[in-house]
Amino acid sequence: MTALTSDGFTKSGFLKEYATFNHVWATLMLEELYRLGVRVAVLAPGSRSSPLTMVASEHAGLRCHCHFDERGLGFMALGTARGSQRPVVIITTSGTAVANLYPAVVEAKLLGVPLIVLSADRPIELLDNGSNQAIDQRDMFSRHTIVHHDLPPPDAEIKAAFLLSTLDQAVDQQRRTPGPIHINCRYREPLYPGNCLVDASEYLSPLGRWLMTSKPWSDWPISTSMPTFKDDWKAFAQQRGLIVVGRIEDSSDNSQQALQIVELSKQLGWPLLADIQSQVRFDPHNLIHFDLALHDERFSAELAKAEVLLQFGGRLISKRLSQFIAQQPWQDVWLVDSLPQRLDPDYCVKRRLICSPASFIDDLPTIPEQPPWHQLASLQRRTTQLVEERCTAFSELGVCHLLAQLAEGQLFIGNSLPARLMNMLGTHRQTPLRVLANRGASGIDGLIATAFGLSCTRSEPTTIVLGDTSALHDLNSLALLKQASQPLVVIILNNDGGSIFHMLPVPKEGDLLARYYRQPHGLHFEHAAKMFGLGYFAPESLDAFIAAYTQALLADVTLIEINVPHQQVADDLKHLGAAIREEPRGQ
Repeated sequence: MTALTSDGFTKSGFLKEYATFNHVWATLMLEELYRLGVRVAVLAPGSRSSPLTMVASEHAGLRCHCHFDERGLGFMALGTARGSQRPVVIITTSGTAVANLYPAVVEAKLLGVPLIVLSADRPIELLDNGSNQAIDQRDMFSRHTIVHHDLPPPDAEIKAAFLLSTLDQAVDQQRRTPGPIHINCRYREPLYPGNCLVDASEYLSPLGRWLMTSKPWSDWPISTSMPTFKDDWKAFAQQRGLIVVGRIEDSSDNSQQALQIVELSKQLGWPLLADIQSQVRFDPHNLIHFDLALHDERFSAELAKAEVLLQFGGRLISKRLSQFIAQQPWQDVWLVDSLPQRLDPDYCVKRRLICSPASFIDDLPTIPEQPPWHQLASLQRRTTQLVEERCTAFSELGVCHLLAQLAEGQLFIGNSLPARLMNMLGTHRQTPLRVLANRGASGIDGLIATAFGLSCTRSEPTTIVLGDTSALHDLNSLALLKQASQPLVVIILNNDGGSIFHMLPVPKEGDLLARYYRQPHGLHFEHAAKMFGLGYFAPESLDAFIAAYTQALLADVTLIEINVPHQQVADDLKHLGAAIREEPRGQ
């Protein structure tokens, strides 16, 4: 088969002869997806998917990544799509290979990430009769996809335009409601090239001009109309308000959006409480330790004077902030987010604006600058002082506090304790730091693979900080990291199991907590680093951690293991919270 040019064609036009008719359809699909914006395909090994694999490998416009583990493959695609802001194609063979994509598809649906799963499948006559590796893949991901199509086996009696228009409509729906697409591709044998090539010139000729251009088959324009809110804004803005910033979807204009939100906060005189996922977190105007300061009754009482809430982005990490929002008798609540999802777990939102923060702010009418109505910054100073004092020891708190200052490029935070610690700690920064997390389903699977996918989209270092149980879940994905083209640092907080359960009201009688919840494993990661050819450090002090991390930013791929007692982080947070709640002397 002749290789395609960067535009998806041969220099003399579209291909005339193909290995099998399956390859004709695979070529049409991948070429149309390329024209619709796909530039990356990730592939796992398999036989039934050979037509898709061969065509993807020969398409000069597609960059292909491979991984032997479909679960990691799905999360790698998730990270790549998030980092590049483009749809990514996932190609797998039939059977349980497809089922292994389920966690990544679930996360993509909740975060609005454009994945396109092309799953190879047996024809319908091979189902439910004992045929090998044949399972029912129709609508396998159920309600976790935006679009699902179960294609018939390739057939010359079915017009090529059917295939192209099906993809066009699916991607159009994905643009309007971002999330994963599943296209189930049934292939009959032969799957591999034989002695005779298939002449497809007559079959393709009705496509006419499509064969000689680089445009998709059909055009589905997107409406850019904005919701109207200007009439109500003036009255909303004149009240005592609060700006909360949750997850802002990753894009090239993140820094600009962050600046716009900060400037709006200053103009209104409203306090700014920004989540670690907001890209606003480390701005000097943000009340950076608000999560911990909510332990302080004086801070909480001052914050409770707010009458209205303006929130950008959903999925807040801070449980204390979420509880405060749920309990506050708001006069009005506006939520701005580009995803058409509810994002309102406490049912407080009265006006839902589906647009980006930048679009919302750009469309606001000008109002005079207002003085701050609050004293929250001065009330938070004591909390900040206590954080600085309590984060000087070698501990999870100390490492996370330092990492927020030292990290360069982009930081991917794992779920469970790391997300909470990074959201609580840190100080204001002068240099920007891109921070991401899989906080859709907030699972602990696929985190290393996601971070690798993100690293493939940026020419800067990537750091991932995660727990030991999360690392064990995705150990296979350490095999991906040797492909990294920029420095990649994996920091594992090893407290020997799920130490977050020390802070949850789980039963603690006998060995119930340890055996059935925390589940200690007694494992360390030095030999895993050696097995996968990664650099390795196990610092035992904060100074040693700084040295190891600084060196890792100049290396290829490094695993830094932080070994700490399992009870330490729970005790540290308990004591820090108690110190913040304690009435200051002299008051």
